[in-house]
Parts: sequence; structure tokens; C-alpha cells
Amino acid sequence: MGQDIENLSGLEKAAILLISMGEQFAADIFKKLDQEEIRQVGVAMQRIGKVDPETVDALLNNFMEKLEHDVGPLVGGDLAARRAMQLALGDQAEELIEDLDRARDPAPFERVKHVDSKTMASFIKNEHPQTIAVILAHLPPIKAAEVVREFPENLQYEVVSRISKLDMIPPGIIEEIDAVLQREILSTESIDTGQLGGVEAVAELLNNVDKTTEEHIFSRLEEEDAELADEIRQLMFVFDDLISVDDRGIRTLLKEVRNEDLTVALKTASEELTKKILGNVSERAAAMIMEDLEVMGPMRLSEVEEAQQKIIQVARRLEKEGKIVIGGKGGDDVLV
Repeated sequence: MGQDIENLSGLEKAAILLISMGEQFAADIFKKLDQEEIRQVGVAMQRIGKVDPETVDALLNNFMEKLEHDVGPLVGGDLAARRAMQLALGDQAEELIEDLDRARDPAPFERVKHVDSKTMASFIKNEHPQTIAVILAHLPPIKAAEVVREFPENLQYEVVSRISKLDMIPPGIIEEIDAVLQREILSTESIDTGQLGGVEAVAELLNNVDKTTEEHIFSRLEEEDAELADEIRQLMFVFDDLISVDDRGIRTLLKEVRNEDLTVALKTASEELTKKILGNVSERAAAMIMEDLEVMGPMRLSEVEEAQQKIIQVARRLEKEGKIVIGGKGGDDVLV
């Protein structure tokens, strides 16, 4: 590093000390710190590339003899941080290591995810639809859906169509798009590349838009590419599809759903689905839900759809965890 130790921060000094003393020493120290302190020191260790022996000498003069014999230029702070965390925390170290990786190499468009949806839409709506598709493919489905809602109808279809056809994007293109967007909205940050888009991404996006937007996009999709529209529908999951979940799955789902959300969600549910859900709660709970539905005044459709979306998200998570099975709108799967 070749610099005056007075210019080093406390975290940098701690990082050099831990690297120079070895992994086991660092692990013993980590055991005495809380997770946030470990994260901060770990990030500092990662950023230490080479440590000049003179800097180490000045910082650790009380260990001069050890340093003169055992320490040359120290390389690999990243590896030292990882192995020390693994020694100190065992299986629990994985999450912290992932946090360190994200701190060092932010995900594509990471900070853009927190920009207000209307603001983002106004910034990107005049970009080429392919550019917009790349940006939205990096966003969480709910966020992407919020942005799509703000677009004119023709642009909604064009962008969704292009997302469904996205594949591997060259790093240079993603980097250029993100750099421009960051300059306009936030600040430039480093980029990775990966698999983007596809029909699954579109299905997830459309699961999170309002009914009007969904119906418009599908009407255009069916005109332009009926096969693609059908493929997307097969992958989508809406609230009424809960009818395909068996009773045990419904009970598993209801354990993780708030009664308030369930009651609101049932306001527009089919009689068949309402009967199925109420048949999987206690008589008392069913009576209370029915009573609440009867006295519930008019509600905005968007509020009902929001409650349904919350339950859908729980159902999709449970499906991924293998706790329930969802047939889906076009599902022909048979359990054997």
C-alpha cells in the first residue's frame, strides 16, 4: 500500500492487522464481533490488495520481529476475508460472503430498483423499446409492472414482446445502458451480465400489472403472436387459480396469509374458490370472514387486486419451496 498509516481509516488498519496475523487469528476476532462489524471489516479486507511491508511495520511495530520473518507483501485480502468468515461462522458465513460480493460488485441496475416508478418511466419511455426491455428485465417483476403501467399502450406491448425474446446480452451493451441511466438518474456503477427476459419474465411481469393493462397487452399479443400469448398464459398464475391447489396446500397457504388480506381478496373471488377456502378454515374463522364480507363496503378494485397479489406471491414462494403444487391457468399436469 505504501502510505502513511495516519492516512488509513480504522477499518483499514483493522483489515491489515487481521490479514497479517493469519486466518485463524481473524476468525477468533470475528467470533467476538457482531454481524454488522464483521461485514464492515470484511469489506475493508477485500479492498486490501497488497500491503507494503513498511506500512505493516509502522502499524504493527510491537510485532516487528514476527513481521520481519513471516510477512512479505500480502496479497489476497478477499480470500482471507472469506476463509476467516468460514472458520468463524461456519454455515452462517455464506450470507455474509454474498453481501460482500454485492458490496464489491453491485448487480446490474441495482440502485435503479429504488427509483420511483413514474420517474423511471418518464426517463426511459423515449428510449428504444429494446433498451427499455433490457432495463426492465433487470428489475423485480412488481417494479417492472409498475413502470410498464406508466407507458402508452403501444409501448406496453412493444416492450413486453421484446422482453419475451431477450436472451444473453453482451456485457458492453448492458454497461453502456446502465452508465447512461446512472448519469441521468443516479451515479455510474459496475455491471455484470446474465440471462435476461424470456417468456417466464413476461409471465411474472404480467402477474403484477392491473387487469386493464394485462388485457390490453394480451389482445395485442394474440393478434401478433398467438403462440407466444398462449405460452405466456400457461406460465401465469392468478388468484382464481388457487382452485387448483389441493386442500392441504390451501391450509399451508392460509397459515402464512393475514386474515385481513384474505377477506379483501375474496371480495371478487368466484363462489367456488370462496367455498374451497372457507372449507379449509375453522367454522368460527369462516363465519367471521363471511360476516366481514357482508358488512364490507365498496372497495377500489385496485385494493382487492393488491390483496390478491400478496396471496399469489406467498403461493408462488411456497410452490418454489415445494410445499404446495399449483396447476396454473393452463396447467394440464396430473399428480400420480
